[in-house]
Amino acid sequence: MFERIELPQVGATWREALTGRARSARSVLTAHPWALGMMESRPHPGPALLQHHDRLLGVLMTEGFSAALATHAFSAIDAYVYGFALTWTSLPFEPGGGAEEAFAVKVAASAELYPHIARSRAELLGDGVYAFADEFDYGLELLLEGLERRVADERPALGER
Repeated sequence: MFERIELPQVGATWREALTGRARSARSVLTAHPWALGMMESRPHPGPALLQHHDRLLGVLMTEGFSAALATHAFSAIDAYVYGFALTWTSLPFEPGGGAEEAFAVKVAASAELYPHIARSRAELLGDGVYAFADEFDYGLELLLEGLERRVADERPALGER
């Protein structure tokens, strides 16, 4: 499966590398849900997995991440991607084409009993353009913004070099 996931390009910025790999991994994992449990569980990882890990860590460390932060970043992004793919493949409907709104109407919770769910539903589906697939990029951006702050904190100030 790792051979199907896009390898980060040497010379790419860390954000480009993480974003490209995350989107590619999501695409592969949602197309092949059986692979999710196997990918990281092998006692003897193959060269494709090792090459991915090494390349991504190399991009991050070249861009100023410490080895520890690069490892944490990689782990957080993969956990997010794998979790999103698992959710996607477990949904009780086929995402897209208005299925999200139809499902939300079908399982609408009582606003009196669950006011926060009702508010969320009203705000997300109010304009009729909500798509679960868009949540991936939104969540990925949240993670990347946090990593950007962390790597900036690790870099010495210009005057301290």
